[in-house]
Amino acid sequence: MTDPVIRIVLADDHAVLRAGLRALLNAESDIVVVGEAGDGEEALHAIAVHQPDIIVLDLMMPKVKGLDIIEQISKSYPHTRVLVLTMHADTQYIRHVVKMGGAGYILKSSADTELIKAIRVVASGGSYLTPEATHVLISDYRGDESLLPSHPKGLELLSEREHEVLVMTALGYSSREIGELLFISPKSVDTYRQRLMEKLKLENRAELVQYALKNGLLESK
Repeated sequence: MTDPVIRIVLADDHAVLRAGLRALLNAESDIVVVGEAGDGEEALHAIAVHQPDIIVLDLMMPKVKGLDIIEQISKSYPHTRVLVLTMHADTQYIRHVVKMGGAGYILKSSADTELIKAIRVVASGGSYLTPEATHVLISDYRGDESLLPSHPKGLELLSEREHEVLVMTALGYSSREIGELLFISPKSVDTYRQRLMEKLKLENRAELVQYALKNGLLESK
């Protein structure tokens, strides 16, 4: 009796990367790619059509963002497990991904050596996290907030527009996308972001995302 085949949907907006991953996975006797998606809408459609065991998902997807896709999968397709494949080595979204039900989080830079192992672990019911992501979660468990900037009154310093830019940046939207949604220019978005980071004493995008998570700004998003 042969082992069951693990059915995969690949969701990434880079066709060349998908082709490489497809070739890598289809070379395994126990894994088959049953569908692909180049944006968030296609990803949700592929899941509905193919009912895969796992979706290998990039967080930075056009049309429907990766975090929103994870949320919809957890509600409508609980049998499909989510393995996030991202380029962000600082694991800025790991807390949110895990909280929303993501089963795995690995980096694109190590996909050639980790992806197949991660798929098998996730398919068996386990979780697979890159070492950086594991460190973040262990720090949380121990109550170590040294990775998170502490600014309990910081939100009071922000204007409404700065608050909007903060949240949308933390959710992964680009300056262009934020500008389109708020009807302002990408340059204005960058200006608002710089101002809010100065007010909150944040040094980089990772700290901005961590601040949003710590203060519950993404809970209802």
